[in-house]
Formats: sequence, structure tokens, C-alpha cells
Amino acid sequence: MGAIANDWLEPLKPEFSKPYYAKLYKKVREEYQQTLVFPPSEDVFRAFELTPLSQVKVVILGQDPYHGEGQAHGLCFSVRPEVAIPPSLVNIYQELHDDLGCQIPNHGFLEKWARQGVLLLNTVLTVRAHQAYSHRGIGWEEFTDAAIRVLNEQDRPIVFILWGKPAQAKAAMLNNPKHLILKAPHPSPLSAYRGFFGSRPFSQTNQFLESQGEVPIDWQIDPVE
Repeated sequence: MGAIANDWLEPLKPEFSKPYYAKLYKKVREEYQQTLVFPPSEDVFRAFELTPLSQVKVVILGQDPYHGEGQAHGLCFSVRPEVAIPPSLVNIYQELHDDLGCQIPNHGFLEKWARQGVLLLNTVLTVRAHQAYSHRGIGWEEFTDAAIRVLNEQDRPIVFILWGKPAQAKAAMLNNPKHLILKAPHPSPLSAYRGFFGSRPFSQTNQFLESQGEVPIDWQIDPVE
């Protein structure tokens, strides 16, 4: 399993010596040895790697990684450029178009967002192939809760975009008045029409960042040839 090596390491270091993490590490290592698990082990902490703590402006919180072949690569809702765009991301792009007029791209690779300070974090960081939420309850939630607490304590404005019930449940942890919390139903086809469409998270995020003197996010994902 990959390692965290940037400025996330110091605040998260206490987690690595806790009993739950020892069990989690053992379980995840066994899973990778015995079955097919996504994302690839070197990409488990990719979100932390691409978006250092000091650069986080926005957190988009997902549930767990995509469980289809070749989809998950460590950033929630993102797939690599050669992979078909999953339905939830199709809906995210539709809302982005309706909200900000962004062109809908021809791929689902969201690394551009991560490199601008958008932490694309799932509450659970691994999954068995073709078994959604199969690594729920093995310890990942405790680890990502620790990361959310670290973010909550930051003395600067951060936008938390919470889509779906597992993500929205984290709002209780976010009590820092500097932050903005945006909640909406999950963008999956099952729930997008229950209030995700029309929630305008992207424009609300940028308006808030600008009001705090921060550079807004360029949400446009450029097409690949």
C-alpha cells in the first residue's frame, strides 16, 4: 500500500500507531493478496498525495472507490482518461455545465481539480472488485474521519461538498465557522433528480472562495485529443 509523505503525514501520524489501523492494514494487505481490489495499492492515498494539506481549498467527499475494472485510481468520482465516464460523473458534469456553463469533457480524469486544491476523498479508500462498499467497516472510516478532523481544524476557509448520506453524516464533525458546508443528494442516477441537479455547488464554492480572498477553482476539465 502506498504511503503518505507530504504535509499530511505529521497530523495523521498518530493514526498509524493505533490498534484499528494495524487491523486495517493487515486486512487490506490480505485482501490485495487474495482477491482483486481497487484502486491499485500504490494509488490508495493518491488524493492526499496530489492535494497537500496546506493547499486544500475544497473537499469533495465520496463514499468508496469505483468497483469496476480499471476505474478507481485514488480520486473520488475520477477515472483515467481512457476509461468510460461513469454515470455519477456524467451527472456531475451535467450540473457543472448547468451551473457554470463549462463544456462537458470527453473523459473523466479529475486530476486538474486535485492539483488546484480540491481534495477528492472517499470515506472508504479500497473496495473489492464488483462489490460496492465491500470494505465498509474495516477501519477506513476511522482514518478518513481523522483527516476530516484535521481539515476542520485548519485556520483558513475550506469548502466541504458532501454528496449523499455517508458524506453528509460527516457534517456533524465540521464545526469551524470559517468553513462552508454544501450538502446535496448523491449524483448517482438513483438520486441525482432528488436535489443534486440544481444544487449549484461549483458556483457557490467559487463565490465563497472569492469572498474570502482566495483564488477560485477553474472547474473546466479540458478535453483530451
